[in-house]
Amino acid sequence: MGSRHAGTTVRSRGREVAPSSGSQPSVSPYSESSPSGSPTSGSWPVALPAAPRAVARRRPAALLAALVVGATVALVGTQALPAADARESVAVEELLGSDAEGLLETELSPQLAITEVEARARLEEVAASRQARAERVAQEQAAAAEAAEAAAEAARPKASPPIKGARLTSCFCPRWGTMHWGIDLAAPMLTPEYAVEDGVVLRAGAASGYGLVVYILGVSGDVTVYGHMEKITVAAGDVVSAGDQIALLGSRGQSTGPHLHFEVHSGGVDGKRVDPVAWLRDRGVEL
Repeated sequence: MGSRHAGTTVRSRGREVAPSSGSQPSVSPYSESSPSGSPTSGSWPVALPAAPRAVARRRPAALLAALVVGATVALVGTQALPAADARESVAVEELLGSDAEGLLETELSPQLAITEVEARARLEEVAASRQARAERVAQEQAAAAEAAEAAAEAARPKASPPIKGARLTSCFCPRWGTMHWGIDLAAPMLTPEYAVEDGVVLRAGAASGYGLVVYILGVSGDVTVYGHMEKITVAAGDVVSAGDQIALLGSRGQSTGPHLHFEVHSGGVDGKRVDPVAWLRDRGVEL
């Protein structure tokens, strides 16, 4: 490598540089080449193609610039709009902007509207339907309650022993030279006593010889009598069912110990007195 005087090209590091002094004629390519490969006289020298080494030296800078630009584009691309949470509702207008107003407007045709009179008629129909349904439900519930009550009534015993767990101590028979018109059932004091069948209380209170006594007219038409109780738990006029408590066992009146004196008058208070054991047996009650 070296340099030459003015008027000649300066060759440096594999490329030719035009001289800085003097006017610069127009540049034209070599029309002819000398056998040695130098330009002909009188023509302005032009820069020769860069050597491969110079191109290679510029590639790292260009590659770095490309990487920076690519990274910037990628970063900008990732800055998308914040995604709406799946649990949050996003209005369509917000997504579409002001242009969505015309798209979301719905034109109401005459077929989609009714008059106020028609609307009131519909309301009356709905109210009537609901009232009918409520009445039907009430009737069904009442029928179910009646059926349950009827089933319970059918399962209820129609006769009950006058006292439970008692011991028969005296029969319907002559005793001590006179007729004993009932039976005696012994049990501890204050043992509950029960109505033997459905009926109405005729009398309830003190009575000569019985101390305290209860008379009940039953559905059979017969009257049952309970005597010597310690306490009465019903009053005249009360309606009782078989098995309802009417008194507590005692020993009032002409009595030798706690017991229930029980009688049955067939057909009424003044009717014929019958054997209570047989009468109860006829109704499925065994003493």
